[in-house]
Amino acid sequence: MQYLAVLGRQPKISLAELESLFSDVKQISPELATFASEKTPNINRLGGTTKLAQKIEEKPEVFLQNLNFDGKIVFGISDYSKGANLHKTKQLALKIKRILKRAGKSVRVLENKTATLSSATVFHNQLGEKAGHIEFIKYNNQWFIGIGVQNINAYRDRDQKRPARDAKVGMLPPKLAQILLNLCGDLPKGARVLDPFCGTGVVLQEAMLMGYSAYGTDADERIVEYTKKNLEWLQNDKPEKNRFSVALGDATEFSWEQPIDAVACETYLGPPMSEPPVEIKLKTVSQDCKAIIVGFLKNLGTQIKTGTPVVIAIPAWLRSDGYYYRLKILDEVDKLGYNVEKYNNLSQRDLLYYREGQIVAREIIVLRKK
Repeated sequence: MQYLAVLGRQPKISLAELESLFSDVKQISPELATFASEKTPNINRLGGTTKLAQKIEEKPEVFLQNLNFDGKIVFGISDYSKGANLHKTKQLALKIKRILKRAGKSVRVLENKTATLSSATVFHNQLGEKAGHIEFIKYNNQWFIGIGVQNINAYRDRDQKRPARDAKVGMLPPKLAQILLNLCGDLPKGARVLDPFCGTGVVLQEAMLMGYSAYGTDADERIVEYTKKNLEWLQNDKPEKNRFSVALGDATEFSWEQPIDAVACETYLGPPMSEPPVEIKLKTVSQDCKAIIVGFLKNLGTQIKTGTPVVIAIPAWLRSDGYYYRLKILDEVDKLGYNVEKYNNLSQRDLLYYREGQIVAREIIVLRKK
């Protein structure tokens, strides 16, 4: 079955996530990609995709006339075609509405503000979730029907309602945590995922929601307690009852329990920064971060099996010239016993996760143990 993904704010990272999970991934426009999957994909586990849709062969008016639904149909159109505009999209929606009215259907059309409906509009109107509520997505001569949109409320709650939060150790977005986990590939249910820099437990939280067993360590005893509180809250607040384990340990020397099926983490990012660092500070901070990351990878490599995926987010710093300074970790990983994952639609340079103007960004590196 062919599916369509509306890519997130950083589309190349979204593509890497899709390539890790599905086959025949093709970027067809700056914000769209198609892929193949034998089973229906779940939007709730994709951090980098804002909407999912399934290809249909008939036009929307035919699809709706054949729809086995007796209530009021609510639909909207998002046209991602080259040259699409608001006027054309409105005219098309009204044309479809007239056809359905003549066929005796009760219909309401969602009003567009642009040629495409926002994810928030789709979510709040339950398009693709509630019976008879449908988003049609058009790309050139192809039509797709929406099957899911990111749940903005759920992301907000998982981020803001956790009982233990600490801005000083970074605020890893749940969407990014999902991406890091998905870059490990389609792991079997119950797989044990290690986060050796677990912080307040965001990666472990998302691992549990995906049906994995979560195992975390951190060198800060206070932060380990924060993680335990957050994961206990998750188990009390959600139906998931996956086992988790959290321990105090320095990632450069700790001996982890086995088995370890995958590793996903945000490593040490250095101190928070409000402005681009001067050269001397950048050199010192980058050396400190690199020493910890290389030490961790060296230690980890002796404890995992060949083929184990290791996905890490490492720091990159915005310079005064507007470019990001990156750690040269790739020069080290080969001799440390890892291969770097390759992608069809992007290069390593594309895997930089940041907000506009953010001083400390995250470069994502996907490795596999040799």
